[in-house]
Amino acid sequence: MKKLEAIIRPEKFQELREELDQHGVKGMTISEVAGCGQQKGQKGVFRGNKYEIKLYPKVKVELVVDNDDVDVTANIISRTCSTDQVGDGKIFVSAVEDVYRIRTGETGKEALQ
Repeated sequence: MKKLEAIIRPEKFQELREELDQHGVKGMTISEVAGCGQQKGQKGVFRGNKYEIKLYPKVKVELVVDNDDVDVTANIISRTCSTDQVGDGKIFVSAVEDVYRIRTGETGKEALQ
């Protein structure tokens, strides 16, 4: 099993959720986060004070999928969330040793379903 962590633009989340749902991916954890990468900072003025924004609002989508579904899921995320602009985000993939469903005690692939 693999864990995919996708950092995406907030406005792309609803479309991504619908795409993943159509492809049978149901379980996910969503967090509102802020971060920076290659995007340049923005300058602004608030009540006469100049400031620079260095962190941008993003959405972090975490999914655990079977090894066979990693490439398909990552491609769905990339295709759906791409705007061809700096700041589209990243997908991180890491190994998951095991999964336990608390309610039933199921483990492994069965606990993902």
